[in-house]
Amino acid sequence: MPQLRVAIFTENFLPKLDGVTRTLATLLDHLRGGGHDALVFGPDSAPGSYAGYQVLGAKGIALPFYPELQALIPPIEFGERLQAFRPDVVHVADPMLLGAAGIIWARRMGIPVVATYHTNLAAYCTYYGLGALQGPTWAYRKWLHNQCEATLCPSTSTMSEVERHGFERVTLWARGVDAELFTPEKRSLAWRQRVAPGAAKIVLYVGRLAEEKNIAALVDAFLAVSDATTHLVLVGDGPARALLQRTLAGQRVTFTGYLTSEALAEAYASSDIFCFPSLTETFGQVVQEAMASGLPVLALDSEGVRDIITHGQTGLLARDGAAFTGHLRELLAGADPRASLGEQARAFALTRTWAGVMSELVSRYHVVAGQASPVAA
Repeated sequence: MPQLRVAIFTENFLPKLDGVTRTLATLLDHLRGGGHDALVFGPDSAPGSYAGYQVLGAKGIALPFYPELQALIPPIEFGERLQAFRPDVVHVADPMLLGAAGIIWARRMGIPVVATYHTNLAAYCTYYGLGALQGPTWAYRKWLHNQCEATLCPSTSTMSEVERHGFERVTLWARGVDAELFTPEKRSLAWRQRVAPGAAKIVLYVGRLAEEKNIAALVDAFLAVSDATTHLVLVGDGPARALLQRTLAGQRVTFTGYLTSEALAEAYASSDIFCFPSLTETFGQVVQEAMASGLPVLALDSEGVRDIITHGQTGLLARDGAAFTGHLRELLAGADPRASLGEQARAFALTRTWAGVMSELVSRYHVVAGQASPVAA
């Protein structure tokens, strides 16, 4: 296959840390390794380059219900830069304003567009008292995505949800995990003593500390079943951190802030149970990282996450808050069930390589660019 020129439009990029930014960074690393060329259009807070590719920055307006995410104002010169770059394909990630401009410019230039759907923004509205915006948010996103040659979703349950809202040409593009970075071998007694001194069992959460992550369900469960030997570790940051710190004052809890790379891998491997109460996921990358680290995972049965976890085998899925609490009590009570779930979770994660996932995406680029047939993809 010939080398590709790929233009990527994203409202969200490094140094912000979440599943979207880490996926895009992994994609750029993969493109560099394959000898492809790329140009990134993103927020002005992003680094000027990544993996040797230029990153052009646009100013944005913070969403009132999600301050860490901006609607980027597309500069006119971005259209000129896109035309000069002459990409074979344009990739828009969770398009809003900048992504919308990328779609319009690409269509005018006759360049095929692939969209990736990462975030259920419509669901977030309900957590911030903006339920009236849920319908318009779905309608706007459908309009954008339906102008693209394909919309790639990270899970079959998310595919079903967006198709229910009228999205067309939807297909699956799952996510990989770095099972060499996230591994049980990173377990550290020194980390346990430093972060949770004296704890026999450590319950871990990794992710944004925000309303839409439903962390209250985890807090309620932890307070209901924990004892003097149990410690909760919350990795991440966000607007709900101050309230969580007040709610959990005096409890056996540690807030670490955001962790990356080896520090994050050590946190996973050195804990005993991973809990993920979110109901707004499209995939749940941190769940897969915890599984690769050999942790038993307890999650609420929700879109995206249910595609990763097989209940009773690679983790536990709870139908509601009461079941979540009950399952946490069971996991804290027995080391054998924790070990069995963790071993099966690790075995599943070993089948989900980033190399395979990214090669699949590049093959799709070739197809929409007319350089390969769908059968070859």
